[in-house]
Amino acid sequence: MSLDLNQMLIGMGEWLTTSGLKIGLVLLGALVLFKLTRLLIDRTFLRLERQHKKQPLIHAVKLKQVLYKTIAIVLLFAALLLSLDIAGLGVSGEAVLETPVGSWIFTRGLKILVVIILAFTGSKGADLMLAYGFSRLGKMDDGEMIKRTHTLKSVIRNALNVLFICIAGLMILDALEIDIKPILATAGVLGVAIGFGAQQLVRDVINGFFILLDDQIRVGDVVEIAGKGGLVENINLRITTLRDLAGNVHYVRNGDITVVTNMTKEYSRYVFEIGVAYRENVDEVIVALRQIDDDLRQDPTFGKDILEPLEILGLDKFADSAVIIKARIKTKPICQWAIGREFNRRMKIKFDELGIEIPFPHVTLYMGQDKKGGSPAVNVNLNEK
Repeated sequence: MSLDLNQMLIGMGEWLTTSGLKIGLVLLGALVLFKLTRLLIDRTFLRLERQHKKQPLIHAVKLKQVLYKTIAIVLLFAALLLSLDIAGLGVSGEAVLETPVGSWIFTRGLKILVVIILAFTGSKGADLMLAYGFSRLGKMDDGEMIKRTHTLKSVIRNALNVLFICIAGLMILDALEIDIKPILATAGVLGVAIGFGAQQLVRDVINGFFILLDDQIRVGDVVEIAGKGGLVENINLRITTLRDLAGNVHYVRNGDITVVTNMTKEYSRYVFEIGVAYRENVDEVIVALRQIDDDLRQDPTFGKDILEPLEILGLDKFADSAVIIKARIKTKPICQWAIGREFNRRMKIKFDELGIEIPFPHVTLYMGQDKKGGSPAVNVNLNEK
């Protein structure tokens, strides 16, 4: 059996000018449509980025990637079906729909896929809209308002994610033709049974609700709770996350919180206990402290964080080796430690300049006197062995 090369070339040319050209146009059209859709998405998100330059775009990037992949899969699948139909391989949309697998894919499977995509897109879209919506409040100079917005945004985001997951789960079960009424009834009975064994969880949620309602803790506060202290990184109805100065992360259940010590609510204070030698003139030391405070408030780096001048409470107590002068300074929230360290640095320099002694612990030995004013002799052995 010999091959007719001319006939083969003619047949190939006819296929290329008919079916091949159609397949090429279909693939080209899918590619152009994907590029145009991607360009439209990029321009939309670019406008959002220009309006909110300082807002992190983590959710925007994730949402764009999901949209890219979803559109690419849909267009590729549609182009593949059209190409197989044009090539005359007996594969068409109608033929695929007639098969059980194809019927399931294009009905229930497609519905499940759409539900999953919508749930994920809705979750990321809600995160993005919350980020951009709360960014307007975050631009305010009020630090307390910024903390409230971060806390409220975190709680709303968690609630919306749970809502999307529950709705998507129910819709997927419905697409699989699983009757959800018995599941809901069982969940109700099971919830009552679990409630008796999950008292700690209920306690966490109720306590967390009142903590948020009373505005006791906000994201960005420095607090001490349940024996742990640190910066509040996250808070929800069940748990509060702290990060301490060493970088350790502490997860505290809200049910374990009985006392909250918030060191950065509305404003902060740094308390000084300044020890000077007994021989120093206390009034002169107080004048020096006020001079240090004046210079510090004139500093453009630290002055903007100081709310009130140094408040000197006076001579507080007589210690073993020094007299203690107590003072305090009022600062913006979470700025008290930086201000306190800088004040201590300048105080050491100023005291050295004025010759004011900051004593280290020492002992004065007093042998006592009798009624005649005499003292017993003290034998001191200076011989070295």
